[in-house]
Amino acid sequence: MLRCCLLVASMLLVTIGIVTIYAIGHPANELRIENEELRNNGNNSGTQERKDAGTQEYKDNHPGLTATPPLKGGELTAKPNKYSNKWKKQLAFVGVGLVCLVLVNLFSYQRLGPISYGLYAVVLILLALLLVDRVIDLPFVKERFGIRRWFKIGFGFLIQPSEFCKITYVLALAWYLRFRSNFREFWGLVGPFALTLLAMVLILLEPDLGTTLLLMPVLFTMLFVAGAKVKHLAIILFIGLAVSPILWQFMKPYQRMRISSVLLQNKKIMRAAKNNEKLAKILVGDPDKLRTWKRADGYQLLHAKRAIASGGLTGYGFGKGPYLQNQTYLKLPEADNDLIFAMIGHQFGILGCGTVILLYILLIACAIELAWLNTDPFGRLVAVGIAAMFAVQILVNIGMVLGMMPITGLTLPLVSYGGSSMVANLIAIGLLNNIGRHRPFSVAKKPFEY
Repeated sequence: MLRCCLLVASMLLVTIGIVTIYAIGHPANELRIENEELRNNGNNSGTQERKDAGTQEYKDNHPGLTATPPLKGGELTAKPNKYSNKWKKQLAFVGVGLVCLVLVNLFSYQRLGPISYGLYAVVLILLALLLVDRVIDLPFVKERFGIRRWFKIGFGFLIQPSEFCKITYVLALAWYLRFRSNFREFWGLVGPFALTLLAMVLILLEPDLGTTLLLMPVLFTMLFVAGAKVKHLAIILFIGLAVSPILWQFMKPYQRMRISSVLLQNKKIMRAAKNNEKLAKILVGDPDKLRTWKRADGYQLLHAKRAIASGGLTGYGFGKGPYLQNQTYLKLPEADNDLIFAMIGHQFGILGCGTVILLYILLIACAIELAWLNTDPFGRLVAVGIAAMFAVQILVNIGMVLGMMPITGLTLPLVSYGGSSMVANLIAIGLLNNIGRHRPFSVAKKPFEY
């Protein structure tokens, strides 16, 4: 029953994602100016009057949004866009992911333990190869705007090693922690942190800030469940917060801007930054960026909030809404990926968003329950690690859309567009199902009890 709930929740989330991606690429075309004279009469003044009438109708039906809708032949049209074929690709990614989910369940998850370090090492080598491309031009590495995160695998498809690194990292860390007790001492935490920093450094240099920040909460969660002392974890967290001002100085300008944008939404902070050049330099580096913030660095954040807020309680409906039907004037970058939750809220309102959140709660609750019921330390830690991985991604992604967290590029699990992320997430679901199927019997005391 537990595994059924897990799989049903996962498939419903995948379906919601595909439907939303389809809607983004095929918005409804429903607002029309029904006037035969406009189509047949070449009178310019009459045409302009009807265009103005159409614009006013659009604004009346979409309060709070002032962009002018595109008119063609007297109709408000929704032209095909770059997203139109992405739903087909997403279906293919889901197909590959489901095959991997089945393959993962053909053997006991315990067989992955002895080879977990090897799997982790392979992914680390792939991450290192992405960095080698900075020095030697490797033909199979894909570069976008100076960012190297993908390998070309042919037929226009790419693979992102950092997505699979999350899975192999959880496996390797779970295998390391399964029977050890030395991490109950402060210096015993060096091993787990070294294992984590290897991946963090390589992923950060791609650069990929979102995935880098994901690994640390997963580490803390797994250490806590494995029995590490809270006071030791608190000391490490305090040290991290203490050195963060130093790390801020080494961050790239666009990374600092993403974090600062969360603060710049506040009118008082924005006003203070504009009036204080020193504060502006700390937050954004170049004070001139504050003048164009709303239409440049802050555009994505502000419009994600507007898109989800304009949906109200029930939303505009499937394929409807100004951010879908008027993409010529109201573009939301990464609408199918990082900010897909905003598009769900735009079409289906708070009720649609609430449904997605409830499905995620069910998924994570199933993962935690599977961990609780399993007596094998390795299986329990893998389940906890996957649950933490999903939870952090969900919280950060939804926080991004609501303007509560910086836009870091973390996708919404099982919903956002993306091949590597979809396959990796379905492998994670497959591992959870595998852990639920194989529960070793034990008469020993429960693991991690101290």
